[in-house]
Amino acid sequence: MMPFSLRTLRRVLNVVVVVLIVKVTVGIVLGYRNYFPANFNSDFLRGREDYYFGAYSGAFYAHIVAGPVVLMLGLLLISTRFRTRFPRWHRKLGRVQGMTVLLLIVPSGLWMAAYASSGPVAGVSLALLAILTGTTTLLGWKAAIRRQFAEHRRWMTRTFLLLCSAVVLRLFGGLGSVLAVQAEWYDPVATWISWGLPLLGFEISLWRTKPGRRPVLIPSENELTAVSATS
Repeated sequence: MMPFSLRTLRRVLNVVVVVLIVKVTVGIVLGYRNYFPANFNSDFLRGREDYYFGAYSGAFYAHIVAGPVVLMLGLLLISTRFRTRFPRWHRKLGRVQGMTVLLLIVPSGLWMAAYASSGPVAGVSLALLAILTGTTTLLGWKAAIRRQFAEHRRWMTRTFLLLCSAVVLRLFGGLGSVLAVQAEWYDPVATWISWGLPLLGFEISLWRTKPGRRPVLIPSENELTAVSATS
């Protein structure tokens, strides 16, 4: 059984994460006032007048409208309590989540990646993020159809972590502003870390809890002495 203090810490961290996701999502929605109509003096749209109108604006609006939806749905769908108490709603909302990610988030993210304001390094990161998000969603959907629910949860957890890159990236943006970071490398690196670090942490946690994995034991001094005596 998990120690009480560790359980408490885990619950506190979960609450903090949920609050951060909700706060950033609300901030995204409040930012709509700069996008309807487009305000090219706002932070995100500054300098985008030349290519904004046309396909880019369609991708942009699809992304910013669908983004808060998938974040809020993701919080609900990843909840074990919600899944066990309302399995039918979990399935219905899961379909909505999957279709929204595949039809709106992924294609719009790929299109916008080509116009990343932080340069091609960030653009590659955003394009790979979109591809991985679509891939994990498809694999999670496939696992659910096959009724491989443990596998489904793992893939959809990866999807949610990738979606939360928007939250992490805004935290990095705020940190950069507070620290007055002027380095050109900061934004591209933050783009990669925003999804790479959470995903890496999840994969490490899976590896550590993998059945059959044996911890590497450091032999005691007595064991070393016994081995030496018999050799």
